Amino acid sequence: MQLALKSHSVRAFAVVIAVFAAACGAAAALLPGPLIFKAGIAAPSDSVLAWYMARDAGLYNAQGLWVDILDMNGGSRGAEELQAGQIDIMNVGLSSVVHVNSSGGDLRVVGALANVMPFTFFAAPSIKSAAELKGAIVGVSAFGSESDTAVTLVLQRLGLTRDDVIIKEYGGATRRLAALKSGEIKATVLDEPTASLARQGGLNVLLDLAPEQMPWLFAAIVVRHADIAARRDLLTRFLRATIEGNYIALADDKRAKQILAKKLKITNGKILDGTYDDFKAQSPQNLEPSVQSVQNVLKLFPGVSQNTGDYVDTSLIDALKDGGFFTAMAAKYGK
Repeated sequence: MQLALKSHSVRAFAVVIAVFAAACGAAAALLPGPLIFKAGIAAPSDSVLAWYMARDAGLYNAQGLWVDILDMNGGSRGAEELQAGQIDIMNVGLSSVVHVNSSGGDLRVVGALANVMPFTFFAAPSIKSAAELKGAIVGVSAFGSESDTAVTLVLQRLGLTRDDVIIKEYGGATRRLAALKSGEIKATVLDEPTASLARQGGLNVLLDLAPEQMPWLFAAIVVRHADIAARRDLLTRFLRATIEGNYIALADDKRAKQILAKKLKITNGKILDGTYDDFKAQSPQNLEPSVQSVQNVLKLFPGVSQNTGDYVDTSLIDALKDGGFFTAMAAKYGK
């Protein structure tokens, strides 16, 4: 009789435990978890530092986001994937936005990660002058990308046109540097840290645009136009975290360099310092696009609309500014 009672008690206890576990599981399923947010980049670079920092500091998680940073192997490719709905947001230059929108897309810049032109135009050691580039292969990441537009600008400065050379797609900066060293291509534009590696490798500088600090919307935060209204709260949360990440990156050079070294695989201290300096020169503290940086890009696309509003929407940034967020960040981290 005692054994039967014990057996019944054990079974009853097991049932209680099972019901409790099921209830806990159901409750856990109802709890809101981080929203997965796919953020594309053209390639790992210092212009991504605000995103890297925000994720490292847990700022996206604090905003209820799990941000997955994906290398799209080229800005224009990433912009096309964004338009197709494969990713939620893209770190890409204005040139790619113009390219997609002129082909029937509808993207908008909602913030700037780099407001100046950072490229240096390198040539193989055998190329000593611009005239020697005629008929040679010049590499870009992808057609319609910022590197592609920059090549147009560089060729104009050197007294050449795109018809004087053979322009081919070669992917990210690391791939283009390798192709330049091997002789597969004769010239390309590079930014940090690959620009420093190119100098170390003895490649010739035909034109260095970086010291000019030319206003140029080189890296922007880009979304589908419809999402600005449909996902306004989500995008605002992303921007809050990113802006704070940018403040930390600008204020804490030691931490910023640690992240750059890890993400960009930089082992040389001098190159690391140069890459961080390049980031500081490019990055607007509050991620505000400058009007001149937009206009300078549009000038190289005379056949498209020159209306800034067709490519840039600052309403999210403006709302954060008007709400005192910039003031709070400046007070927290210093200007």
